[in-house]
Amino acid sequence: MIYNDFKGLKLSRLGFGCMRFKSDPKTGEIDQEKVDAMLHMAYENGVNYFDTAYPYLDGKSELAMAKALSIYPRDSYYIADKFPGHSLPGPIDNIALFNVSLKKCNTDYFDFYLLHNITEWSVKIYESEEYHIIPDILKMKEEGKIRHLGFSFHGGPKLLEEFLSRHEGMFEFVQIQCNYLDWTLQDAKQKYDIITRHGLGVWIMEPCRGGKLANLNDEAMDQLKAFDPSASAASYAFRFLQDLDNIKVILSGMNEVEQVEDNLNTFKDHKPLSKEERDTLFAIAESMKSGVPCTACRYCCKGCPMGLDIPMLMECYNNMKVGSGVNISMRLDGLDEDKRAGACIGCGQCAHACPQGIDVPSVMRELDEMYVNGPKWADVSKSRHESIRKELNMK
Repeated sequence: MIYNDFKGLKLSRLGFGCMRFKSDPKTGEIDQEKVDAMLHMAYENGVNYFDTAYPYLDGKSELAMAKALSIYPRDSYYIADKFPGHSLPGPIDNIALFNVSLKKCNTDYFDFYLLHNITEWSVKIYESEEYHIIPDILKMKEEGKIRHLGFSFHGGPKLLEEFLSRHEGMFEFVQIQCNYLDWTLQDAKQKYDIITRHGLGVWIMEPCRGGKLANLNDEAMDQLKAFDPSASAASYAFRFLQDLDNIKVILSGMNEVEQVEDNLNTFKDHKPLSKEERDTLFAIAESMKSGVPCTACRYCCKGCPMGLDIPMLMECYNNMKVGSGVNISMRLDGLDEDKRAGACIGCGQCAHACPQGIDVPSVMRELDEMYVNGPKWADVSKSRHESIRKELNMK
């Protein structure tokens, strides 16, 4: 197992993401026997970092993970959990909710704790004086119930830079979505560089893009098998990330024993990508994109009568075309209505200014349609609101 040093801790570079455990579609009950088998295999082969969150699997992930790990000494592994500020129905007793997670995870403290899913929309909740989240979480850290504090992030580079600058010295690590597709599609490279420049550790989620990079088409697989016929597509996604020095933990949401076995084999030692392998991965990534070739030169912004941040909207459009619905919708929710794609009046000034020849008004119309008709965070979080109220006995 490859390990990294972080603040004197020896962290397995492969972390077990507990978001994708298999459950019965009728009852919603998690297959605990399979969870036990997977986590025991991971632990016995050197994995010591286990990541969960209050909302995962309708609140059952914390319980299933804790049950599987209960046979091992608590100081032999690290638990990461998250505060669901982005799911709150309104201001609540944050400390009471934090303690619910402690109890469900059968622990007195969290080794790592994150503010969950900061975006252009949810940042307003996390920084709200009324919600009082950050002061309460810092209180838990002062009391020793949180050893290391970070946050997971799904917003743009501009927000990341601003948030880290506003809270300089507060956080120790940031968890971002990063893989060889999102390296350019979601500006993961720029986010990685920002976090590194601020002196924080980088944690990775979605290394295989929700399975997309673990299940490539035949043409892409033929290209990779030319290097090594026995290697899985997922192993290339992980090796791409292993080459980045400041990445401390790479989370994999494993839900089959075979996936655990394959990942353990990949993380047994570090096998750097060759230039040819890396170039092939980037070529595969480009073939998966179906958006527009915006270079964020911002020429389009100068003459926009509505003052739209067109490159940011283009970025959201490209992500939605690949399939990043709810998190991208949250970013758009964070904009004032007159700054969303639907505010475009179709004057065409932007299209005339675009060096790439993009029909910007058409893109804005399509983005608005995808946003209006696509998945909404309010719908996703409705059931979570009810769960939080129930946990805290709120009426």
